[in-house]
Amino acid sequence: MTTAFLGPRGTFSEDAALMRTDSDGLVAFTSFPALVSAVETGLADEAVLPIENSIEGAINTTLDLLIHETSLPIVGELAVPVRHFLITRPGVALEDIREVTSHPQPLGQCRRFLDRCLPGVAQVAALSTSTAVKEIIEGTDDHRAAIGTMRAAELYGASILARDIQDARLNVTRFIVLAREESPPTGDDKTSLGFRVRENVPGALHAALSEFAHENIQLTKIESRPTKGWLGDYVFLIDLEGHRNDERVARVLERLTAICSEVKIFGSYPRFPLDTLRASLDAVQPTE
Repeated sequence: MTTAFLGPRGTFSEDAALMRTDSDGLVAFTSFPALVSAVETGLADEAVLPIENSIEGAINTTLDLLIHETSLPIVGELAVPVRHFLITRPGVALEDIREVTSHPQPLGQCRRFLDRCLPGVAQVAALSTSTAVKEIIEGTDDHRAAIGTMRAAELYGASILARDIQDARLNVTRFIVLAREESPPTGDDKTSLGFRVRENVPGALHAALSEFAHENIQLTKIESRPTKGWLGDYVFLIDLEGHRNDERVARVLERLTAICSEVKIFGSYPRFPLDTLRASLDAVQPTE
C-alpha cells in the first residue's frame, strides 16, 4: 500500500498519512492536484487530502477537486489534532530566541503563547511548518526558533522547548482518503455528495433537503461552492450518515437525482470516531 500526501515530511498531512500506512509506504507530492493524479495514474494506491479544519473551515482547493476534476471516490476519513510545538536547535533557551518562523497559520494559531512568552520577538513566515524546522536546524543561528510538529522535530533532530502552544486545544483537521475502488458498507458510514438545484427559485433548496428529513437521515455538514460558471450558481455540498447502498439513502439519492439538475456522489466511507477523539482531547484540557 502506497499513500500519497502533501509534502514535505514532518507536516500534519504526513501525520494523517501515517494513520494509513508506515513511513516506507509514503510518497510526498507538492500540490493537491498532484495527489489526485498520483492515484489516477497508479503512482500511489491512495491519497490523503485535508478537507476542513475546525477553526479555519473548508479547504476549498480539495472541494473544487472533488467537484470539478476527479471521479476518484472518497474511501475514508481521518481526523488529526493540530498540536504545535516551539522547536529549536539543541541547547537554545527561551531567552536566546529573537525570531520565530513557521507557516502563517500556526503563527496565528499560537498568538497567545507568542504574546505572553515571546513578546517583541520577530515572526517570519515559511512555506510550511516542516520547512521552518529544517531551516533552523540546518542554519547556524541559535537565536531562531520554529513552530512545527513533533514529527518534524524528530526528523531533523531538533529540541522541543514548549509543547501544545496552540491557542485552541480542540483544533482538528479532517482529511479524506481517495482511492480507485469504492469502500463497501461497514454499518457505520458517511456519504459525501454535491448537487445543483434545477432552478434558483424559492423553495428549491428546501425541496432537496426535505428528502433527507423524510427518510430520517442525519446531515452532518452542508455548505456551498461556486460552480465556476455564472455568478450566483452554486453547488451544495452535503455529508450524511449512512452508505449510498443503504436502502434509505439509496431512495433519497434516487429522488434527489429526479429533482436536481446535477448530483455527484463523492463517496461512501467508514466514519472516523470523532466522539472518541473529542473525549481524549477533553481529558487533557487544562483546568481553569
